[in-house]
Amino acid sequence: MKIDLNLLPLFLKVAEERSFSAAAERLGVTRSAVSQGIRRLEDAFGTLLVMRTTRSVRLTEAGERLRNSLSLPLSGIAEAFEEAAAESTPRGLLRIAVTSIAEEFLAGPLLASFAAANPEVTIDILVSDEEFDIVAAGYDAGVRLGEVIEKDMIAIPITGNQREMVVASPAYLAAHNAPAHPRELIYHRCIGWRPSPEVAPYRWEFAQDGVPFDLAIDPQITTNDLHLMVKLALAGGGITFAPQETFRPFIETGQLVSLLDEFLPPFPGFYLYFPQRRNMAPKLRALIDHVRQWRQPVS
Repeated sequence: MKIDLNLLPLFLKVAEERSFSAAAERLGVTRSAVSQGIRRLEDAFGTLLVMRTTRSVRLTEAGERLRNSLSLPLSGIAEAFEEAAAESTPRGLLRIAVTSIAEEFLAGPLLASFAAANPEVTIDILVSDEEFDIVAAGYDAGVRLGEVIEKDMIAIPITGNQREMVVASPAYLAAHNAPAHPRELIYHRCIGWRPSPEVAPYRWEFAQDGVPFDLAIDPQITTNDLHLMVKLALAGGGITFAPQETFRPFIETGQLVSLLDEFLPPFPGFYLYFPQRRNMAPKLRALIDHVRQWRQPVS
């Protein structure tokens, strides 16, 4: 492996500043020169050292190892280079931020089979519905609905199109007339969702004759726990609203009844997203390949 040692001070400055622009200013060069220098260094190692988006910059695991190793005596530098270089076996800590409504990803089999196939990868999953910069927060990838993923991210599908559903139990509907139009929901007990106490309950989204609209439902019960919403609906607590995969098992058994279907068109489903493809860490490449294989129909 041939390394241009002149690039190491540039790398260390980026690691210190967590910004290409700030590093360029400190070094007296252009931002483009910093970006090209980091890319050359990554190409030499064969792995990503700096995770960057239009919003933030952070070191990868390999980048952190290189920065730490550069403080070693000169006799250890060659060994440090080898440790920072890419390996063919996926290993290390893989951090993923996942929305709570990504039922298929969180169901268990996809992640369990990935873990079994990659025993040297340690997986840390944050289930959160808060929107944040995954790179700045130190995550390798995220799982969200396609429509809310930032445009500078690369995204691969985990599911096909999704559809929201409005549901209630047969017992609730026996005591209350089913709504014929979404606007009639104001006359019903509703179970709503919000990500945190300081955020207003999620507005329920519909469409009529191809024209989308949403309603600010005033729920009698509000929670940030999707599974509690299901339990309350099953217990006759009211009408609730969530992605179809959440309710599918209970619809099939007749424990819940789907309502207002004609007002609920499909929309893009869930995606695994990450910042860039170039010199990708083997652990993230393994997850991407696993998701793609998972989506392939069984012949």
